[in-house]
Amino acid sequence: MGFIDEIKNKAKQNKKTIVLPETEDKRTLQAAEVALKEGLANVVLIGDPEKVSKDAQELGVDVSGATVVNPSTSDKLQSYVDLLVELRKAKGMTPEKAKELLTTDSLYYGVTMVKAGDADGMVAGASNSTANVLRPSLQILKTAPGTKLVSAFFLMVVPDCEYGENGTFIFGDSGLNQNPTAEELAAIAASSAKSFESLVGKEPVVAMLSHSTKGSAKHADVDKVIEATRIAKENNHEIKIDGELQLDAAIVPSIGSSKAPDSDVAGKANVLIFPDLDAGNIGYKLVQRLAKAEAYGPLTQGIAKPVNDLSRGCSFEDIVGVIAITAVQCQANN
Repeated sequence: MGFIDEIKNKAKQNKKTIVLPETEDKRTLQAAEVALKEGLANVVLIGDPEKVSKDAQELGVDVSGATVVNPSTSDKLQSYVDLLVELRKAKGMTPEKAKELLTTDSLYYGVTMVKAGDADGMVAGASNSTANVLRPSLQILKTAPGTKLVSAFFLMVVPDCEYGENGTFIFGDSGLNQNPTAEELAAIAASSAKSFESLVGKEPVVAMLSHSTKGSAKHADVDKVIEATRIAKENNHEIKIDGELQLDAAIVPSIGSSKAPDSDVAGKANVLIFPDLDAGNIGYKLVQRLAKAEAYGPLTQGIAKPVNDLSRGCSFEDIVGVIAITAVQCQANN
């Protein structure tokens, strides 16, 4: 059984309610049909019910099992307006502005549904930028308790690969934080380890990546990774974390034992923490395109409730996978 099939099975065991706000995008409707058919989640679509029904009919998809919510006519609108005003009044939120946001921006309505407990998580980004997806999430849901930083990761599943957890890795941060400090890198490492454990169900082994292994190069960028490793180890005694490690030393057992013989991570890593967004983004796309890997993400971690962003180049099958992953994150969030 493949990784995503295992995730889907987990999602089915304790169904959660996932909001899909981008009903103007045909991929959302196609993904909703599959998620409903496979029993991955209870699906809420945001939009005008007549238009959603018409668009679905034209596409030849069946979303009749979904709940379709029109924010402008919803009986929850006033309570959501009150909630948004309460949450954002220090930032100047008024009832008028809250109503405008909720009735014109489906992302704000979806996140407010999650905040109110009327849904467990949200998946968006097929037709919206990461910034647009995360803005309401951070404003309304805020960060999870004990989390210093919201970050993004890709769950990579590499076919016919003996490295990592049978070819399964988390790459972080590959989607959000441009040039994290040592403290932020350490926080990304801790969050990514927890994400790996909850989604993959195996022990995370975290490598702090660099162009240097254990002092083989001298540079301020290397120093940042060394300091991040120190902080991460100090704050997370229960997690296997080590660095700085080159990629081959992190995942190839023979090279790990040669370059870092005293490390309990070298050659065994399944969670790869990149020093900056350039490296993380380039890294995941190289593996996706050249190794034909499945790349799920960018998935967010550190928000109080699960909200996941999609690549705007995603397929509807990608959305189905992220719906299942988000549902499993919701289970872990209970």
